[in-house]
Amino acid sequence: MNKKNMYIALVAVLVVVAFLIGGMVDLSPQEQAATQAEVQTEVPAEAQNEIVNVYTSRHYGVEPVFDKFTEETGIEVRFTSGTDAMLRERLKAEGANTPADMYIAVDAGNLWLAAQDNLLAPLDSQALIDNIPENLRDADNRWFGLTKRVRTIMYNPERVSPEELSTYEALSDPKWNGRLAMRPSTHSYTQSLVSSLIAAHGSAQTEEIVKGWVANKPVLIDSDTRILEALAAGEADVAITNHYYLGRILQENPDFPIKIFWANQDDRGAHANISGAGVTAHSPNRENAIKLIEWLSGSGQEMFASTNHEFPANPDAAVHPIIAEFGEFITDPLEKSEYGRLQADAVELMNRLGYQ
Repeated sequence: MNKKNMYIALVAVLVVVAFLIGGMVDLSPQEQAATQAEVQTEVPAEAQNEIVNVYTSRHYGVEPVFDKFTEETGIEVRFTSGTDAMLRERLKAEGANTPADMYIAVDAGNLWLAAQDNLLAPLDSQALIDNIPENLRDADNRWFGLTKRVRTIMYNPERVSPEELSTYEALSDPKWNGRLAMRPSTHSYTQSLVSSLIAAHGSAQTEEIVKGWVANKPVLIDSDTRILEALAAGEADVAITNHYYLGRILQENPDFPIKIFWANQDDRGAHANISGAGVTAHSPNRENAIKLIEWLSGSGQEMFASTNHEFPANPDAAVHPIIAEFGEFITDPLEKSEYGRLQADAVELMNRLGYQ
């Protein structure tokens, strides 16, 4: 707790104490003693409470992770959930009065936008620099990737042979007409994927790729879990989803019939986004926030990644066994900030081509 907040808390405590003592004139000596004991035991615990407030769109499995951090440090984590964009706009509206100490997002584009809006503070942390590879963090150390989320091709092996699959670009081939399932263009996952295509090919060639996707009349489903269920039900044959959604389903149902295919392994590699975090520019509990983000990148990294079947950003952390069974693959080394820089171009391109 910073000095300002500690002062406010102590003033409030003194007011309560004065009220209680003032009201004890009509109490018996035994009642007065009991009331004084209650004040003495309750006030110090409240006044000494260490907290960190988190705005997070990464909500799967965060409670046990935060509980573990509290157990190890004594710092209580209070969190508010919402979408990346909603929480970013909330930070903007709150300005210097925000209660948030940390912003956790599930898309590098939104982390980049938060940094561009001066909502995140640069951190001078050797621990974070040591734990998180350069291409998974902001050049000015305002945000750091904590897990990797690989968006790749999924298929129904009863309808598709893996030899038929290769790249995201190849899904624009007419042979996939009526057989493709995708997320709508309004979702950040799709926007970042198309941003990566623009970075790799330029706008003109990316337009041809997306035009092919649209011509194949994809089933648009705004849930990766439901997309995978649609593949299993035969409503589509191939799809693009994040890898960990399949991991979650396999955790509950090892016989789930859908398979993963790592895209673009003969060129730049599969598209990898991140979930990541930054300390807010007006954090009331900055030191606690720094402790939390360093812990998440270090000793808490394996737990944070495995609770959602994501890949750890820290290369020294172990991978969840189910995800490890997906096999070795390469990922696109593109700087994650490009997803934010090119997001507006990606959205405009998809709108122009009628990708809903």
